[in-house]
Amino acid sequence: MNKLLIIGGVAGGASAAARARRLNEEAEIIMFERGEFVSFANCGLPYHISGEIADRKSLILQTPQSFKSRFNVDVRVRQEVTAIDRAAKTVTVKNHVTGEQYLESYDALVLSPGAAPVVPPIPGLDTPLTFSLRNIPDMDRILTLLKERKPVHATVVGGGFIGLEMMEALNELNIDVTLLEMSPQVMAPVDIEMANMLHKEIVDKGIDLRLNCGLSSVEQVGSGLELFLSNGESLNTGILISAVGVKPETTLAVNAGLAIGELGGIVVDEQMRTSDASIYAVGDAVEEFDFLTGEKALIPLAGPANRQGRIVANNIFGANDSYNRTQGTAICRVFDLAVASTGLNEKRLERSGIPYEKIYVHGASHASYFPGAHPVSLKLLFSTDDGTILGAQAIGRDGIDKRIDVMAVAIRAELTVYDMQDMELTYAPPFGSAKDVLNQAGFVASNSLKGETRLCHTADIDALSDQQILLDVRNPGELMKSGAVEGAVNIPVDQLRQRLEELPRDKEILIICQVGLRGHVAYRMLANHGFMAKNLTGGYKTYQAVHAKF
Repeated sequence: MNKLLIIGGVAGGASAAARARRLNEEAEIIMFERGEFVSFANCGLPYHISGEIADRKSLILQTPQSFKSRFNVDVRVRQEVTAIDRAAKTVTVKNHVTGEQYLESYDALVLSPGAAPVVPPIPGLDTPLTFSLRNIPDMDRILTLLKERKPVHATVVGGGFIGLEMMEALNELNIDVTLLEMSPQVMAPVDIEMANMLHKEIVDKGIDLRLNCGLSSVEQVGSGLELFLSNGESLNTGILISAVGVKPETTLAVNAGLAIGELGGIVVDEQMRTSDASIYAVGDAVEEFDFLTGEKALIPLAGPANRQGRIVANNIFGANDSYNRTQGTAICRVFDLAVASTGLNEKRLERSGIPYEKIYVHGASHASYFPGAHPVSLKLLFSTDDGTILGAQAIGRDGIDKRIDVMAVAIRAELTVYDMQDMELTYAPPFGSAKDVLNQAGFVASNSLKGETRLCHTADIDALSDQQILLDVRNPGELMKSGAVEGAVNIPVDQLRQRLEELPRDKEILIICQVGLRGHVAYRMLANHGFMAKNLTGGYKTYQAVHAKF
């Protein structure tokens, strides 16, 4: 292998170039980037807009000059590869500075074109006040408009990562923000009850959150825009951020006759080869395999792209490394909260027909008696067959990243909920608890699988039959403060043993407490006295999250 060409200089492409040079000092390596910048931190763009990352230069990780001096890679910015001739093993390149067009040969070719913003077919969307955010020039254009026009209101369309981050950035600049999301929730990787905790934070911070609401058309009115919404309403705004998602950038691959998958991404094998043995592809443009299901998936995340770039370089220079699929581990900060997930959510488990159970644990980020502890809400999804961990979601102010990182490793290692009981995690009062939230989740899930507890869910409470009753074991003051399920009998857990005769033995008792812990104590007490019972996992806090409306 004498000559390697790489198309795309961000994430996967830059990783492939750097790794290739570390493996081989003699090869000629050329990297093409149609934009002005390579190896920039596109995940940091919203944080520069808000001012949290003060120095724009911090976003530029490498320059053509630094790549040349450190890795001896010929980086050609503002030069776009417009065609691939697979038979001749050449590419056509257009220099956007000079207008020149030329050919460049290759022995191996890496495609890392990334993904392009989805532009929905909305009448009037193409205005000077409408922006997407994928690169530094996009960021610069947004900053210029904010400085020159000083809009008092902004609208963000789409509640994914970029939409949520831009919502927060604009709010930080003291701009009123409306967030439009066509689905019932923001942050699609988590399930609705977890998203509802996020919705509350968004609303509490003064954001005009509109769920189940899309954008129908746009009209420019004076110095602003009038937006017409799918619910028949309209609103006026000064800047519109379109963040409805991304799609694989496959134009080159399609024109070159490379195989494209059903989801619209470039088809690659485990070594990241395309349907042409001399051409590899990485990053947001490829169809990956989900780690747990083996199904094809589009997962536009920087971590997988970087790992794929490394594997491609290894294989080009003689290795036979395989990319071991993608879990989709991700986290997002939304004001004072972090929300994170790994593995499969309920929606995907249902679609895939995988048998599963779910439990909820609401604990503290560290020892509750040490100052500064914050609530951590964790959802765990696991196999009903053998307890294999299938997914995890968490939300809270502190400690969310480390819990989901541990769960991501657990899924990768194919651990079970029984293993979670034995996880030995760091403990000191400022950092954790002797019995961490993850250990607690392992206990609850294991108890369920072993039959030591019987669980119920919000849906069971809502579908209560005449052969069941609800028992709330919280103290009366809690019910007045937090609310309660209508019709529930209230016997505090500390009085339950003395008041068992008040409960029917011919009906199943569904137990409710605040987060599920006292409910388990009550369940064991009732079970040991011969009652039929189930405990609401996650307690009333989860029940509220499921039923919250925004």
